[in-house]
Amino acid sequence: MRCPFCANADTRVVDSRLSDPGDAVRRRRSCLACERRFTTYEHYDEGPLYFRKRNGSRQPFDRAKLLAGLERAAIKRPVERDQLEALVDRIVAELRAEGGTPDAEQLGELALRGLKKLDRVAYIRFASVYRKFEDVEQFEAELERLEAEPPLQREHLFDLALRPDSVRPEDHTMKLPPEAGKPAAVRAARGNS
Repeated sequence: MRCPFCANADTRVVDSRLSDPGDAVRRRRSCLACERRFTTYEHYDEGPLYFRKRNGSRQPFDRAKLLAGLERAAIKRPVERDQLEALVDRIVAELRAEGGTPDAEQLGELALRGLKKLDRVAYIRFASVYRKFEDVEQFEAELERLEAEPPLQREHLFDLALRPDSVRPEDHTMKLPPEAGKPAAVRAARGNS
């Protein structure tokens, strides 16, 4: 690794550790010539993600395009941009975990399932565009489907209890201690809402 200050090629690693989300190795380095320290990160290169459109063509996945569609669906709704970005991250993680070239339908269904957990109005808005609703009956049918739909097998990917920057299930995230001075029933009720 070349020193960013003096361009010397001789550096040594002082410290190595896993970064906070666990997706990179953080290395603290020291230059042997100027003795200044700097940090480098080593990431796994996942390569581009492709999906198959409805017409059968293969296209690179555009994270910004999906995020823009989710934002349009959530306009004037109590959904934060960070929540939508975390949803896109979880969708990408799910698609990468399954491997291959997912189709647009699978991508849309994952987006719908995530929006369903965040905000049902945003879900219906996204579904109306994604499923190309043409009349009120289609809206009503979607609302009925929404109410009757069984739970997902991998629904933990869209749990709101997840840290926004993590795809780990809740049982793998850090638990906070109980709030001091609050009865156990109040704490339990807050955890279930």
